[in-house]
Amino acid sequence: MLVAGLAGPLAAQGRDSLTVFAAADLAHALEELGPLFRQRTGVTVVPVIGASGNLAAQIERGAPADVFFSANTGFVDRLIAAGVLVPGTRTLYARGRLALAWPRHGAALRGLDDLGRPEVKRVAIANPETAPYGMAAKQALIARGLWQALQPKLVIGENVRQTLQYAQTGAVEAAIVAQSVVTVPEVASLPVDAALHAPIDQAAAVVARSPHARAAVDFLAYVTGEGWVVLERNGFARPAAP
Repeated sequence: MLVAGLAGPLAAQGRDSLTVFAAADLAHALEELGPLFRQRTGVTVVPVIGASGNLAAQIERGAPADVFFSANTGFVDRLIAAGVLVPGTRTLYARGRLALAWPRHGAALRGLDDLGRPEVKRVAIANPETAPYGMAAKQALIARGLWQALQPKLVIGENVRQTLQYAQTGAVEAAIVAQSVVTVPEVASLPVDAALHAPIDQAAAVVARSPHARAAVDFLAYVTGEGWVVLERNGFARPAAP
C-alpha cells in the first residue's frame, strides 16, 4: 500500500536508474549492492557518497536524490520534519562500528591510548560536525581522556572515506573511521570499543519529490532484506529496534 501510494506504474517512472545519496561508510557495500539490485530489477543504482550532514543539506536545497541513507538518524528525522523525506519510508538499516586504522607499513597500534605516542604525529578523524563517525570518534577520544591532548595532531577529513585515504597514503599515522571501509590492503585496523561512543544507528528514507519513489522503496526493502548479508560482510551490525 505504501508503494502504491508513493508512485504510479514503474514503467511510467523511468525506473532505469535510482540516485542514492549515501553516507561514506556505505561506499564499499554499495559497490556490491548496486549491481545485485540491477540484476534483480533492471534498475541502475547511481550512488552519491559523502558525509551525512553535507548530503542532508544538499537534499534540503533540492539536490536530485531519490533516497537518502544517513549514518545518523538525526539527519533523516530532521528532513522528515521539514517535509523533505517521506515519513512512512523511514527505515533503520544498520548500526555502524568504529575502527582504529593505521598504514600497514607503519607502527602497529594496540588501541586509542597509543595515539598519544610521540611517533604518532597525525591522527585523522572525519568532521564531527557533519560526519557521524567523526562525532563518534570525538566521543571515544573524550571518553578515553585523549581529546584535548590530541588537538595538535588532528587532521579533519570531510567524511570517513577521505579520512581513511589519509591512512592509506601514509599522510597520517592513524585514523579513526568506520569498520565498513577498512577492508583495503594499505591499512591495518582494530575495532574501537562501542561503549566509548553513542550507538551509530543509521536510517534511510525516500525523498518526497523523487519521481522514482517505488524503485526507491524497493531498494530500501532489498538492502534490509536480501541485501543484508552484504552489509554484514562489510562490517555493519543489526540496528537497534525503532
